[in-house]
Amino acid sequence: MTQTITARPAEREPRDKPSRAAVPRPWGSRRWLVSGLALIAAVGLWALAAVIVDDPILPNPADVADRVLAIIVSGAAVTNFAASICKIAAGFAIAMVAGLIIGFAMGRSTFMTSYFSLPLFVLGNMPGLTYAVFGLLIFGVGAGGPIVVSALVATPFIAINVAEGVRSVDGNLLAMCHAFERRRSDILRHLYLPAVTTFVFAGVRYGFAMAWKVEALTEVFGASSGVGFMIRKAYQEFQVGDMLAWTALFIVAMVLIERALAHLESRFFAWRKEIA
Repeated sequence: MTQTITARPAEREPRDKPSRAAVPRPWGSRRWLVSGLALIAAVGLWALAAVIVDDPILPNPADVADRVLAIIVSGAAVTNFAASICKIAAGFAIAMVAGLIIGFAMGRSTFMTSYFSLPLFVLGNMPGLTYAVFGLLIFGVGAGGPIVVSALVATPFIAINVAEGVRSVDGNLLAMCHAFERRRSDILRHLYLPAVTTFVFAGVRYGFAMAWKVEALTEVFGASSGVGFMIRKAYQEFQVGDMLAWTALFIVAMVLIERALAHLESRFFAWRKEIA
């Protein structure tokens, strides 16, 4: 008995589908253009409002730009921004130590998660004005208040992200490390550290954005140097132009630092599919 074998028709070769990376993204390429147009429109409305009001209470953008240049040329911008950044850096050093310890404990223990969840929630959602007032009452006028306030604001973001990083560690890899009797230092270095680093970086980004604003507010109430102190000084002297100039410098610095952190995050952790 002869079996007839029917030849299969030649399969068509699938056409190469364009990858997502090859597809042009007009929105991404035009994002800066749209942002620039929005900024120009906002400045234009500001200038129009200044002309209509015609009062020193609302200076025009040109006068504020002159004050910004004067502050930069005088060196006051460098001095006061350096003072503010040093306070935030000291506060973040405290927050990193506390956040790493608390976050690792939360990631490894359900009891610790329940124990620290409410305090971290309260610290992360407390109004910035409350931090500023308590910083003034407890530490008085000086650098202690802004430093402690920055630490308290940043700690919840770092601790929660560290806990998520510890939970993301594959249990099978951890069991294999124990099976091969690896040292705890090796497990921490080669297993937990790569998993936690990206989460810590994300926590630092969001924590810095919150701590910077609350720290500046604390300087407004009780400090002898820094951006917030200069805003309060301009307010006391009723120099609206200086207030807006320092506020503009604060916004520019915030945007530049946040963009720099975002660029570093995307560059250093491009190998991860998901970044917390």
